[in-house]
Amino acid sequence: MPKITPNLWFDTKALEAAEFYVSVFPDSKVNHVSYYGEGGPRPAGTVLTVDFELDGQAYTALNGGPEFTFDEAVSFVIDCADQEEVDHYWSRLTADGGEESQCGWLKDKYGLSWQVVPAVIGELMTDPDTGRTQRAFAALMEMRKIDVAALLAAADKA
Repeated sequence: MPKITPNLWFDTKALEAAEFYVSVFPDSKVNHVSYYGEGGPRPAGTVLTVDFELDGQAYTALNGGPEFTFDEAVSFVIDCADQEEVDHYWSRLTADGGEESQCGWLKDKYGLSWQVVPAVIGELMTDPDTGRTQRAFAALMEMRKIDVAALLAAADKA
């Protein structure tokens, strides 16, 4: 199977964004930075692309200009083990200009959308007790950052 690498289009902050993401996720690194040469659409020496990894997943960030921006049609899901991980990623990705949204969604300061989701969500949304699923879903719809204890309490409320 061919390797699939998400390519993220930035105006001018590809390297800054890649370095930020690498600081947020463990086992991550910037692998290579390429630069515009003479005769390009940007001044020679300006960052063109950044190849980086987030916990082993390859990404490329491109300084392509202001023509395209991120929107919620594409997001990255962070599968968190517990509330501690949810809190960590939520606080890091909403810092310095990130925006909270609903149901565990947020936009970071670069405009990229993320879903910060605890493992318990999968269990609750596929629970054979449909009443439990519906109560958990109703509670989830009222949350910004997901609160695992509150979600479980709502699910188990009879």
